[in-house]
Amino acid sequence: MGVFLNLRIGALALTLLAVSLMARTAGSAEAVDLELVLAVDVSRSIDEREYDLQRRGYVNALTHPNVLAAIHATPSGRIAVTLVEWSGADFQKVVVPWMAISDAASAQEFADRLLVEPRSFWGWTSISGAIDFSAGLFGKVYEGRRRVIDVSGDGVNNSGRPASDARDDALARGIGINGLVIMNDPQPSFRGVPQPPLDEFYRENVIGGPGAFVIAVDDFESFAYAMVNKLVKEVASLPTDPSLRLALTKSE
Repeated sequence: MGVFLNLRIGALALTLLAVSLMARTAGSAEAVDLELVLAVDVSRSIDEREYDLQRRGYVNALTHPNVLAAIHATPSGRIAVTLVEWSGADFQKVVVPWMAISDAASAQEFADRLLVEPRSFWGWTSISGAIDFSAGLFGKVYEGRRRVIDVSGDGVNNSGRPASDARDDALARGIGINGLVIMNDPQPSFRGVPQPPLDEFYRENVIGGPGAFVIAVDDFESFAYAMVNKLVKEVASLPTDPSLRLALTKSE
């Protein structure tokens, strides 16, 4: 009887320990002002030169003094960032896991990790897949006062479910979506069917949430400067025109 009682007490103790650990884990997410998913288009329409310009654009933007100043100005002085590369409906990859960025050193660490990673995919363009995948990343490591998916790309959705459906599901979960589009195709089409201008497509089908906006640039050479502008607006939660076309120069 004593052995049986001891076994029951031991099992109860293990159960209580497991519950305690689960509760501790559930409440262990660190608080930040912003959880930001950088969702980067690496579909086959982006050649190696454009890919390199795009990746270096993210590196330069994340370490830019204006972006760091915006981060310092948030209530906690830090944000959480992860970077995802995506192409077709079933092709998404976390390239740099969640990291807190609060100063030049942590921003440079994120940038260094990004620079050494190889390109993830070539393929179709599934903005909906990118949104769905990104939406599932929130709340696991950090707990942000705001949650935003930052989608960049150079084409309309041509794989997976409609982008607007994925957007609506993300919005229902309190996740905002902004866009940065590269307008290097004046008349996009899919299977011979003309598509709306890319910034218009993003405005109607991709972005959403309070203060959501699209920034459009004409080529990948302007990407880094647009990304700085975009990150400052996202980190500081600045109001802006929902469809902003930038003529950026290196002096900015």
